Amino acid sequence: MQNLQEYKCPCCGGAIAFDSTLQKMKCPYCDSEFEIETLADYDNELKNQQADDMKWETGAGKEWQEGESDGLNSYVCNSCGGEIVGDENTAAAACPFCGNPVVMMGKLSGMLKPDMVIPFRLDKKAAKEALKKHMTGKYFLPKVFREENHIDEIKGIYVPFWLFDAKVNAQIRYHATRIRMWSDSDYDYTETSHYMALRSGKIDFEHVPVDGSSKMEDDLMESIEPYDFSEAVDFQPAYLAGYLADKYDVTAEESIERANERIKRSAEEAFAETVKGYDSVFPENSSIRFHGGRACYALYPVWLLNTSWNGKNYTFAMNGQTGKFVGDLPVDKAAARRWTVILATLFSAGIYGGAWLLNLIGLF
Repeated sequence: MQNLQEYKCPCCGGAIAFDSTLQKMKCPYCDSEFEIETLADYDNELKNQQADDMKWETGAGKEWQEGESDGLNSYVCNSCGGEIVGDENTAAAACPFCGNPVVMMGKLSGMLKPDMVIPFRLDKKAAKEALKKHMTGKYFLPKVFREENHIDEIKGIYVPFWLFDAKVNAQIRYHATRIRMWSDSDYDYTETSHYMALRSGKIDFEHVPVDGSSKMEDDLMESIEPYDFSEAVDFQPAYLAGYLADKYDVTAEESIERANERIKRSAEEAFAETVKGYDSVFPENSSIRFHGGRACYALYPVWLLNTSWNGKNYTFAMNGQTGKFVGDLPVDKAAARRWTVILATLFSAGIYGGAWLLNLIGLF
């Protein structure tokens, strides 16, 4: 059986053939033209592509030594199943995840000892002020939510994270374009030129965090990054005094996929910043190969509030080290509709300009 060689257009993916008139390869779908040598180089690049090699040594965490976990208790929420850890003096009357009562279950068991911890730098007062600031200027925030919000129930909690380090060799191929537009008396023209940009090099990643709790939304935890790891210290149970600690239920091995996604995306973005002079740049193929990939287990400080309004839960989080605060707020839809009608009426009546109108628009 004879093997057939088919060339694909790098621009649109269509099959291309040799045009004897042009003495070039031409795509019948997008009319792109290619020199034979260019396609040969492109074909060689495709043949030499390497798969990702992103393997980790995940010996994170340590076994508790005799007596180290004395005084630490485990609590469980009967509503959401959340399991948290606190010392014997911790008041754990409400679940930090859903706000419902929790029940003390007994001594800590079945959890690895963290390698590192970043201690809380900001207290509950700072968290309360951050929430008030977060609500300031939100013109469509329901008044009853602002008045009835139980900010006294903000809780400091150490969230489990798996931290991944790796030395990365990356080879990335980008599809780049330049666009030229011009017109004459009859037509408007657009010319799109396509390029293959290759980048390779080494980049080191340290302490790439992946949330080890299924009860905490990954996007929420990533939105309060970054943490300053230079303030991390060796874990001691005393750091838990007066706080809660979420008990991890996602293992280091189960967190690898998320870590690989974050590292691969970051590597692609870092190398893409070196591809200059184009109108668009998209990664087509990445080969990420790890050296010395390893993980450790750490606790990061988070102030957490979970409250509800109109039957919907709202979760707010603040970085307990830097003070970065995030969380979605409810919208008074009736008030928003009223302002929309007012503005639509003003514009339809031909009323434009004026500082007062700009102020109204600024409410949105």
